[in-house]
Amino acid sequence: MSFIDWIGFVGVFQILLAYILTVIKTIKPNNLIFISLNLSGSIMACIASILINYIPFVILEGAWALVSLYSLFTYKNEIKKHHK
Repeated sequence: MSFIDWIGFVGVFQILLAYILTVIKTIKPNNLIFISLNLSGSIMACIASILINYIPFVILEGAWALVSLYSLFTYKNEIKKHHK
């Protein structure tokens, strides 16, 4: 496997791990671990897709990263609300 393959593999693994952990009810979708796994995984998978020039997955993973980033900002805003 090439370095690009490893980037993609680790990224996709993180996304799948986040999903599996929610399915087995270890974490909830609004948990920081879930959000972080999705964000870092989608960024890595997007980078790998860019490097192999596979546009459908660049779009998919780029959108996944944006949604995860939005979830992170929402999470941080909820934490700020609770600390006031």
